[in-house]
Amino acid sequence: MSPAVSWMFTMRMIQVTRGLKVQILSSNGSMKIPVFILTFECSQRIKNNPGLLRGYFGRKFNEYELIHHHTKEDKLIYKYPMIQYKVLEGKPTVLGIGLGADVLKNIYEDVNELQLGGKSFEIFGKTMVSAKAEYGISNILLLYSFLTPWLALNEKKYEKYIKFGAWAKKRELLEKILIGNIISMSKGLGYTVPEPIKANIIKLKEIQTSLKGTPMRGFLGTFSVNFEIPDYWGIGKSVSRGFGTIRRCRWTVSGVGGSEECR
Repeated sequence: MSPAVSWMFTMRMIQVTRGLKVQILSSNGSMKIPVFILTFECSQRIKNNPGLLRGYFGRKFNEYELIHHHTKEDKLIYKYPMIQYKVLEGKPTVLGIGLGADVLKNIYEDVNELQLGGKSFEIFGKTMVSAKAEYGISNILLLYSFLTPWLALNEKKYEKYIKFGAWAKKRELLEKILIGNIISMSKGLGYTVPEPIKANIIKLKEIQTSLKGTPMRGFLGTFSVNFEIPDYWGIGKSVSRGFGTIRRCRWTVSGVGGSEECR
């Protein structure tokens, strides 16, 4: 997996933010953030439960707050997670952002097996991707796809969503929530959004999923937004557990009649 990274930029200023190390802001208002993606090749395919992966890393490397997202007093850190756990195509994957990238670089050599759900998985190989990814406002609409369910609705928003009979109203609500998610993520990253965010739901379907054993309603599909988000980052609720993972779309032509698919 290779995140799409744009390397051409004009340096305007340098900003230091807690948890992010150094961010270089470009002339178009976006910024560069260090990213480290660690993917494991295991003895067998892993079932989609990133929570177990998060728990294993949290126990093994308890001294790092960014690993388990809790303070020394065991209080949850209410900030966009700088380390996120995912299972993509059966492969355990850990994403580090900013200082989270530095943490993963320090510990990845110490991970030689995974203990998940009472089972031991031998690691045959590791793939590391280290880059400076661009994040921030864009002057064009960019297309994204959810690789894992997007948890958009809290209890209050869920009740509002259900009351809307027409899809147009539901879509409008989800677009506002998507914009809110990006703004919230930006605040956690120390990034000030310089102009309005415009989001469009292209195609979305509801799916049933669960969080810590609790049934949840999630969404899979595609959307466009005038915002640069690096591949494999999470949007919405519980992104540290792999929910809301996105990837930029690359349109391909396939099938009878040349239909387009987002990959």
